Amino acid sequence: MNTTELKGNWNEQKGKLKQKFAFLTENDLLFEEGKKDEMLGKLQITLGKTKEQLHSIIEAL
Repeated sequence: MNTTELKGNWNEQKGKLKQKFAFLTENDLLFEEGKKDEMLGKLQITLGKTKEQLHSIIEAL
């Protein structure tokens, strides 16, 4: 998953993640240019998932 891919579909994916994990906040899902890794790291901690698991979840949306 590259940055363009993530950014292009992010609003749609963000909505699906919020449906799947209702406890996620807007701050958890805030995508800022150049801070993809930071955002994904926060999601890993919040969801208790590995990097690979998180990528699989996002790709499956």
